Amino acid sequence: MTERSVIFFDIDGTLLNHEKKLPTSTKEAIFELKRLGHEVAIATGRAPFMFVDLLEELGINTYVSYNGQYVVLNGEVLYTNPLNIIALKQLTDRALSNEHPVVYMDHEDMKANVPEHSFIKESIDTLKISTFPTYDPHYYKERDLFQTLLFCPEGEESQYEENFTEFDFIRWHPVSVDVLPKGGSKAKGIEKIIERLGYQEEHVYAFGDGLNDIEMLSTIKNSVAMGNAEPEVKSVAKYVTTSVEADGIYHGLKMVGLL
Repeated sequence: MTERSVIFFDIDGTLLNHEKKLPTSTKEAIFELKRLGHEVAIATGRAPFMFVDLLEELGINTYVSYNGQYVVLNGEVLYTNPLNIIALKQLTDRALSNEHPVVYMDHEDMKANVPEHSFIKESIDTLKISTFPTYDPHYYKERDLFQTLLFCPEGEESQYEENFTEFDFIRWHPVSVDVLPKGGSKAKGIEKIIERLGYQEEHVYAFGDGLNDIEMLSTIKNSVAMGNAEPEVKSVAKYVTTSVEADGIYHGLKMVGLL
């Protein structure tokens, strides 16, 4: 067999198709990787509670969640990078004045600072998950938060980017933006796992499709962009496979010689 490697997979648009389904070819490819002795891990912008079923279905217990802010290795928390709560409170005050709701997120749950809002429903519904943020405007107090969702139309996040340099802002939906600790990324989270496991860079692989995958794909030596990825994502990857709908994971793993 080939020498043992570790492969990190994004979830939405990479492992899961646009209907949030796991293609049969993808599931079979993951199990074949594991049979061959490779380490399989997740690298996602999602919260841990948003992909528990996927972890169980694929038998995976190592993941980078919240775009690198909450990292678990073999079921144990390896690294966390929480948001600056003082700055988050200030951002929340500005967002309220602009009628832009926010959702606070830790490793266990998510809570909205308003009872309801159409932007929250519109964007969260696209994830097709069983959890939905309930109302708790004080959820940011006395706990570590690893991501916040800011809900505003495209372009309106610029005022927050200019005034809150403690955070990075990554749009994932026409009405929603991820708010992350400055400099935090999937690549940083992956680095923590690689340091612990001791893999050489030639034995580390990553698959992704979104804007939040750019740093990961530009940092990992053996990077694969999905065929459905944006042009700027494809441009930083070493390889480009077919789309998630066209067995992209299977073809990508064959392309790089892991299957």
